[in-house]
Parts: sequence; structure tokens; C-alpha cells
Amino acid sequence: MAEKNGRLRLLDILRGFAVMGTLGTNIWLFAYLGDLNYMMTFDAAPWWTSLEEFVRVLVLFLVNGKLLGLLTIMFGVGLEMKYRQSLRRGSAWPGVYIWTSIILMTEGLLHFALVMEYDILMSYGITAIIAAFIVKGGDKSIRRAMAIFGGFHGLVMLLLLMGGIYLGLSGANMSLGDMNGTVLLYKEGSWLQQVEYRLSQFLMLRMEALFVIPMNIFLFLLGIRLMRSGYFAPDDEGRKKRKKLLQWGLGAGIPLNLLLFIPGGYFDLPVRYLFAPILALGYMGLIAKLVESSEKLWLWNRLEQVGKMSLSCYVLQNIISGVIFYGWGAGLGGKLHPAAIVGVWLAISCIQILFAYAWLGRFKFGPMESARRFATGLVARQKA
Repeated sequence: MAEKNGRLRLLDILRGFAVMGTLGTNIWLFAYLGDLNYMMTFDAAPWWTSLEEFVRVLVLFLVNGKLLGLLTIMFGVGLEMKYRQSLRRGSAWPGVYIWTSIILMTEGLLHFALVMEYDILMSYGITAIIAAFIVKGGDKSIRRAMAIFGGFHGLVMLLLLMGGIYLGLSGANMSLGDMNGTVLLYKEGSWLQQVEYRLSQFLMLRMEALFVIPMNIFLFLLGIRLMRSGYFAPDDEGRKKRKKLLQWGLGAGIPLNLLLFIPGGYFDLPVRYLFAPILALGYMGLIAKLVESSEKLWLWNRLEQVGKMSLSCYVLQNIISGVIFYGWGAGLGGKLHPAAIVGVWLAISCIQILFAYAWLGRFKFGPMESARRFATGLVARQKA
């Protein structure tokens, strides 16, 4: 839990956990060749009808939106640390951080076009720019922005929740429609054809990235407030606060996210975009508790290394998934049952751990982290 080389170890462990957990959501998109219906329970058979459906819904309950929410909070924590660094150096804020965010957006655009259409980096880049100016206004500005953006997002989700309940009571069916064209593209299309598809359908495929910006702003600012309030501090007060996160996050998050098991998919969107971040806070407290109980456990060192190069690992896991499941690669998409898909997720996670261990054994930063630092350094020198 203590600082090491100026870094809070817990933060890197949480980032590593979040990145590998995010693949637990994305793996279904790759395994079912872009068919979003397998990310939802709209058209699915009830989970109790087969072991395969139970495994799929159980994994979605555990990871869908939760680890992405945790990763978003950790991005906010990273912004706060950059802000503190700027204050120590006496440099202008947001200053170079704006360019860092633009570089992140550019990386996201390349990741979107070349690897997968559900990239999160572009949305994070936009969110970071907005949050950076909010932070400049101080704690009062942060609280006001959280109320505005959180309230707006909560209202939209509440309307979706009420709509889902109404549809459920009226017996109506929810569906994302026919996605056979997308499945065929990823099953038989070449890599270049898939790139062309993403670019030609840019606006449609980026709708979710825009939709979640209010939620992302709220979670970025939440991460900042948690950092400022001492929730990550390696002292007794920090441990007490993290214990509250564990109790409240799991106590409220588990029952709310269990709504995913109600057939028909009526609660899928509220669970992913409203209730998942609550459980993410519980995960944060749980991981912190486990780390405190056995700080020297091998797994924490490995997660810490993944966290230190989280951007590189995030992109790597999606590249590997594309190679495994898409038609231009091994072509396993649509051929594996849910238990085997979970096995692939765990296998890719192990590859990430080995990659981070080997890379950081020779270099100080991950490959993409080094590239970003180089690009940011060029901008900083030109501004100086």
C-alpha cells in the first residue's frame, strides 16, 4: 500500500485489475463477431435454461460496466496527479495536459480504426479536456459539475429504467435488431474491409462514446475527489475510508446489478450505465482490503506492472482478441461456448501479465506510454 518510487502502489494495482477486467466485457464482442446482442440479455434465453447462458450472464454481472467504471475513476485519479505535478512545478494548468489529452484522442482514433470500434480512449480524451478546466475552478467547481453532469446522466438512466419496467410489465420485447451483416464482416471480411467499415460508419459507431461523456465526467471528478479526500492514502484513515467503499459499494451494488438476471433485458442499460459504477467502488474497496491483508502476494506485483503500462496492455489485449476471433486471424468467432470464452479471457490476461513483467524488466515505461511521453515532451519543448 505504501508509495514506491513516488507512486502509490494501490493505484497501479487497481489500474491493472481494471484493464484486465475490461477485457471481460470486450471479449464477448470479439467472440460473437461484433453482435451486441450477446452483450445484452434482450433476445437471450433465460439464464436458468442452460449452463452456457448462466455463465454468460454471470460474467456480465461481474464485469460489464464495472471494470470500465473503475478504469474511468482511475483516469480521474491520474488527472489529479497531473494537476498536483503542475502545481509543484509552477506550470500553467491545463497547459500541456490539453495536448496530452489530444494525443490520447489520436491514439483512440487509431485504435478505433485499426483494432476495434468500441474504443474508450477517444471518449476519455474528450472527458479529460473538459474535466481539466473544471478542476481549474477548484473544489466548488468540481462539486457543481458533478451535480450537473451526474444529475443529467442519472435522469436519463432513470427514464430508461422506467421505460424498461413499463416494457416488462406490458410484455413488449426489446432488441438491438439484426446484426448478421456485422457478424459476416468479422467472420469473412479482411482486416482492410473491417477498417473501411469502421471509418465509413464512424458517427454511428461512436454514439456510445458520446453518450457516456456525462457519466465519464462524473466518474473522472469522483476519482479526483476520492484522491483529495484521502481514500488512497496508505494510512489508517485511508483504510477506514476504503472499508466504507467496500461496505457501501458491495452492499448497494450487488443487489442493483442482480437486476441483470431478470429476463428480457429491461434493466441492461441502467445496470451497465448507472448501477455498475456503484459496484466498481465496492471492487475498489475489496481489492484494497485484499492487498492490505497480503501485500507480498505474487498477483499484486503482476497487477501493479500491468497497471504501470495499462494503455499498452489495453491495446494489446484487443489486438490479440482480434487475431483469435476474427476471420482474418484464427477465426474462432462464433465457435466457442461461454466457458471457453472465459478461458480465452483468462489466457489473454496471463499473456498481458507476462508481457508487462518482461517489458518492465528492461524498460521503465510501456511502449505506448513511452510514445506518449515522447510526443508530450515535444509539445512541452515547443511551448517552452
